[in-house]
Amino acid sequence: MARSRAKDYDDKRLSMLHRSAELFAASGYVGTSMNTIADACGVSKALLYHYYPDKEAILFDLLSSHLEKLVAAVRKASASTGDPVECFRTIVATLLELYRHADAEHQVQISSLKLLPKDKQQPLLASERILVGIMADALAAAVPAAKRKRVLKPLTMSVFGMLNWHYMWFREGGPMTRAEYADFVAQLVLAGAEGAAVIRPRSKAKSAGGAGRPSCSEAGH
Repeated sequence: MARSRAKDYDDKRLSMLHRSAELFAASGYVGTSMNTIADACGVSKALLYHYYPDKEAILFDLLSSHLEKLVAAVRKASASTGDPVECFRTIVATLLELYRHADAEHQVQISSLKLLPKDKQQPLLASERILVGIMADALAAAVPAAKRKRVLKPLTMSVFGMLNWHYMWFREGGPMTRAEYADFVAQLVLAGAEGAAVIRPRSKAKSAGGAGRPSCSEAGH
């Protein structure tokens, strides 16, 4: 007869995943053992194995849960308003707010997803592509000049770059609140995207010796 689950099974599972994320972010996935996770979670190793057969299963569930939450929230945000500019702003604010208590999960997503076997990477990468697609659609609607394929992908990934790496420097209680930084990112993109969408043609080398290496004056400092 199958062992029944305790009423607090899911709460304990989520707590274990969050603590594991903190450990993976601090010490690296490779440098964290099942013993370390069990000790940090305040459970026996036997109980930890009741939840997960190995560390790989923890990493996969951690990232799967994190990305599912992001996709669901961003989908909801993208449908929250009919105004394209406000839709983009809402998506940016939603993502940054979701990172508030998930900086560790986000760091692990960036650093350790690639350590999973290919078959386990695929559904996670599919979720990432959904997020990128929603952001790209929102940008294309909010900034029509950015609809061109050559422009849209770099612009989309630049937005994710500003959001995804904010944990490297952002501190709660600093000069900007989280909401203010989200608005700052959105305004920075909206104000500059149209001009940035006009990409200058690549300059041709003036001589064989100086190919691709303009001087300071040529580059406009």
